[in-house]
Amino acid sequence: MAIFPTTASRVRRSTADAVNRRIAAQTERNVRDLAAHPEAIGRRLADLDREWDIERVLETNASALALAGVVLAGTVARLFLLLPGLVAPFLLQHALQGWCPPVPLFRRLGIRTAAEIAQERYALKALRGDFRALADAPPADPSQRAEAALEAARSGAASG
Repeated sequence: MAIFPTTASRVRRSTADAVNRRIAAQTERNVRDLAAHPEAIGRRLADLDREWDIERVLETNASALALAGVVLAGTVARLFLLLPGLVAPFLLQHALQGWCPPVPLFRRLGIRTAAEIAQERYALKALRGDFRALADAPPADPSQRAEAALEAARSGAASG
């Protein structure tokens, strides 16, 4: 494993294979179930927009612990400054390597990366037909294909 893996792969690379497989299998089940119930795709896309990815969960967790440590240090005992002193290096380690002590727990709880959430989102948008204009664009005209791709991305982003 590289010291500084790519942003897109760092959390998955530091997660147990079985956990990655379980998360991927759940995503696949979600997409397969919604293929049979396309009327529910819009609701699921709205749910995905509200889903917190691993980065947001870690940032919230770390900042809450650091803030609690500072408040407790100011009101109870200076010893509580150890809490933000421990949290900050772990957050740095996560930023650089994609791993810190809470990552295995959060991943086992099913917290996904932004890329894993996006994979489900775009599979559902494809099922819904959001990218039809791109498929229908003339292959010989790169500017029309580019415009169709940009329009699909704009309409897909605007519709959940």
